[in-house]
Amino acid sequence: MRRRKKKHDDEHMDESWLIPYADLLTLLLALFIVLYASSSVDAQKFKELSQVFSEIFTGGTGMMEYPSPVAPQQSSDQQEKQAASAGGDKEKEKEKEVSKEELAKQAFMKDQEELKEIQEKINEYIKTNNLELQFVTKLTDEGLLLTIRDNVLFDSGSATVQGSDQNVAEELSGLLEMNPPRNIIISGHTDNVPIRNAEFDSNWELSVMRAVNFMKIILDNPSLDPQWFSAKGFGEFEPIADNGTAEGRGQNRRVEVLILPRVTE
Repeated sequence: MRRRKKKHDDEHMDESWLIPYADLLTLLLALFIVLYASSSVDAQKFKELSQVFSEIFTGGTGMMEYPSPVAPQQSSDQQEKQAASAGGDKEKEKEKEVSKEELAKQAFMKDQEELKEIQEKINEYIKTNNLELQFVTKLTDEGLLLTIRDNVLFDSGSATVQGSDQNVAEELSGLLEMNPPRNIIISGHTDNVPIRNAEFDSNWELSVMRAVNFMKIILDNPSLDPQWFSAKGFGEFEPIADNGTAEGRGQNRRVEVLILPRVTE
């Protein structure tokens, strides 16, 4: 009897391993249930759930840190709303662009109207003083251009404004008073006949000094700010007529006053 009991004890197997095995199966089952449930949650909830399980199993790293599942397909109403919203944003951007272009165009047109008003004032002065043959105004892409024939202001080969014509420059300066002020360029031009005298070695020097001296008289007006004025000399290099005739050379000898626009197209 003793031998049989001993044999029976030897055949009995140790079943202590079943406890951790069962725990493992339970955890796996819970994991699969959670994964299945999380397949229908949004990305934010899945991320939060992933962080919790990562902390439980690995201390915050590893097994649950995977990209979020694909979000459920949106309904047709949601898609239409998103499309409408995107389309509305594009329309707003287009409206802004059109608005900017329209504002720029309006500003340009207003500036051109102001230049026309200045031109009308100068033309009225020219007409009143019977200076149609000596003064010409023209609205160009560069601005309002006033051309003055050189024989109105200077003796031949001289850069000094004649005393009898200084009042012309002084009265013209009053027409250049603008608020706000505009940039004004005064330029001198000659024909192509060479010049060499005690004062000037070239037509270029003559043209520069004519522009400067005329500008000085203009700026005797205390209402004008010199920072808005500049002088240039072009010599014979920008003719407007044929230097082969006396009439053409007379047109090329000139002083120009260019009133610049504030807004360009």
